[in-house]
This record gives sequence, C-alpha cells and structure tokens, in this order.
Amino acid sequence: MTTLYTVLSMEEVFAGTIQIQSATTEVSYGGMLLQVEPIGGGEARIVRLLDCPLAAYLDPAYAPGAVIRLA
Repeated sequence: MTTLYTVLSMEEVFAGTIQIQSATTEVSYGGMLLQVEPIGGGEARIVRLLDCPLAAYLDPAYAPGAVIRLA
C-alpha cells in the first residue's frame, strides 16, 4: 500500500488509469481467426491473432494495429 501526499485532486492523480475498451469482435479472415475492432466503411483494425499459422505472426499485414478490409 502506498500513501501519496499531494495537492492534486484524486481525479488528476488517477487520470488515464481506467481505459474503456472499444467493442471488439472475432472474425475469420484468410483462414485465420482474428480479434478486430470495427472502424467503419467495411474496415477493421486488428487487435490480436487468435488462431493462425506461426508465420502469420511475422507478417506485418497481420500485426496488431493493421487495418484490414472485411468482405
């Protein structure tokens, strides 16, 4: 347990510690199962790879943050 002696309000001290996760969904893309975050316009941002060949982890096209087009 830590005690903080500060003149800052609790809101300022703990600002940014709680981050709300955006809605994610699982999709099958190119024979792989991916967790993605829809961004609109038929596109999605990859959050993580769930079930895929090991070589896919080294492919920058499937790196977390990459944008893919959903059919």
